[in-house]
Amino acid sequence: MLNRRLLRVKVMQVLYAHYQNDDTTIQNSEKELYHSISKSLDLYYLYFMLLLELRDYAIGRIEYAKSKKLASVEDKKPNTKFITNKIFSKLAESKDIQKYIDQNGNNWSNYPEVIKGIYQDIVKSQQYKDYLDKKESSFDADRKFVIKLLEKVIAYHEPIYPTFEEQSIYWNDEIEFVLSMVIKSIKSMKEDGSMEVMGEYKDEEDRDYVKKLFRKAALNKEDFRQLIDKYAKNWEIDRVAFMDVVLMQIALAELIEFPNIPVKVTMNEFIEIAKHYSTEKSGTFINGVLDKAIVDLTKDNKIKKTGKGLA
Repeated sequence: MLNRRLLRVKVMQVLYAHYQNDDTTIQNSEKELYHSISKSLDLYYLYFMLLLELRDYAIGRIEYAKSKKLASVEDKKPNTKFITNKIFSKLAESKDIQKYIDQNGNNWSNYPEVIKGIYQDIVKSQQYKDYLDKKESSFDADRKFVIKLLEKVIAYHEPIYPTFEEQSIYWNDEIEFVLSMVIKSIKSMKEDGSMEVMGEYKDEEDRDYVKKLFRKAALNKEDFRQLIDKYAKNWEIDRVAFMDVVLMQIALAELIEFPNIPVKVTMNEFIEIAKHYSTEKSGTFINGVLDKAIVDLTKDNKIKKTGKGLA
């Protein structure tokens, strides 16, 4: 499910942690890598369960209003368009979502205040008001509304993020991407409820990619460190940000071990990751060191790219 950049980030995070703990074996760190990727799938399903939890909360509010001794006309005859939304109904019937809940439970039951806060934001939102006011009732209109809820209301509800952080340290860097995958799945939903459900990996190639990238970067640590030291002229390697060294190790592993990934792609990806996760000067430094390393590694036939435009 994760794109290649996020898979690279996962490898970087786990490899960095691996070096911080001398007692951790490569095998254990590899297991941690796979666990961090599986947690991304948890976040994906957590968003679907959130939508269902919000619908159930709304049902509870309506039932409570009806039971009041001095119930108003609006309380007795509420607008039920939100709770009868066809997307919610189909998500509730989804075998994939139900299977996930049966195996993992529903974490939202532990966060009633978050559900209440998001629901209050929804009711106040213009998207909600417009949706209830429209006479149109169709599957497509319901889907557009749910997508707007995710994009315009839920995504901006700040209290939800500490909740995510509490459940997994891995989610901070991928919330936006995973939410986009949830929206993509809802956009793909047909009226019979079928939709494209994401897996942990896009395909077997991505699964093999992340395994090989981590192992090659970890196992060739000393060789890569020597290369980095050689080409880091005017820089004392001991003073270089440790994250930069880790990133260059992974970049070198990708350059050497993956003939189908263009050099420019590898360079651009790791420079961008460095800008986000390391220092202001990291991008320039990594670019300079890898540029020199690539020239010599290509001459030595250690970097060999196949296909047009892959150099």
